[in-house]
Amino acid sequence: MNRKELNKTELDSLSQLRAEGATVEDRMVSTVEGVSLRVFTFTPPADHGNPVVLFIGGWITQISAWKIVLREMTKDFKVIYVETREKISSRVEINTNYGVEEIAEDIVRLVEWLDIQSEQFVFFGSSLGATAIIESYRLLKRKPLAMVLVGPNAVFRVPRIWKLIVTLFYPPLYALVKPPAKWYLKTFRLDVQTDRDQYEKYCSAIDAADPWKLKKAVLAVAKYSVWNRLASLDCPVLLVDASKDRLHEPENLRKMESMIPKVTKIDLGTNKETHSEKVVHEFRKFVSGLQRAKEPPSLRGRNDRSNLN
Repeated sequence: MNRKELNKTELDSLSQLRAEGATVEDRMVSTVEGVSLRVFTFTPPADHGNPVVLFIGGWITQISAWKIVLREMTKDFKVIYVETREKISSRVEINTNYGVEEIAEDIVRLVEWLDIQSEQFVFFGSSLGATAIIESYRLLKRKPLAMVLVGPNAVFRVPRIWKLIVTLFYPPLYALVKPPAKWYLKTFRLDVQTDRDQYEKYCSAIDAADPWKLKKAVLAVAKYSVWNRLASLDCPVLLVDASKDRLHEPENLRKMESMIPKVTKIDLGTNKETHSEKVVHEFRKFVSGLQRAKEPPSLRGRNDRSNLN
């Protein structure tokens, strides 16, 4: 584990991601041999007795995409934000894969690194990060109190023509691939009129991606589906839908809802709302309900949970 020395620009940038009074630490954490991930630890200004949040963002997502959520969440939750191995920040010294299974293995190792007991942490994941959380669950020795899954991918649809392009393309020529990739998202996968912020966010992620990792990642996730993992999720799950977000296929989330045993589903409408304070308010209500349910009956209703409201 190595702390990362930050310059003033990086420190100023990180300060925009936390609540007033919260602190943030940036470090590299080794998961499997030859792979280290960038991990941000946000500590709130006071201890509210809440579970730690292990936050896994989406595929090639930049942490800045979650700045509104992190500012709100770090008011009263300690948040461990993980940049997964396909992101440009990871240090990879071996020939490895970048599929859901490998990301899930990293998550398992990170839970071990946290040295935290069962039910003292909560998963919060989005898109590919949420899918990797599902994949990791069966491998965990210590289980979370719950998981919050924002638009998890059941499958990763990569058209044949794109598989061919990705297979053949030479990463140093990535600049030639970015414009058609953005055009494909805008034309076929996103509703830009309803939620232009989502398109701009993904364009930024594409621009910042590591083309060498991206090539292997696209080919790896194209083979994956989550369906046979859902029935074994025996902890409470908050499934967050955005019914106007075509990229994350709301029809698949409805099917996932029917297959997860202890599920609560909410619909926030757009991808923009799933990245807003609103999702944190729903998260707080969900966690607060679970904490009250674990209290002895004589204490329910007496403890002040205002810090979660």
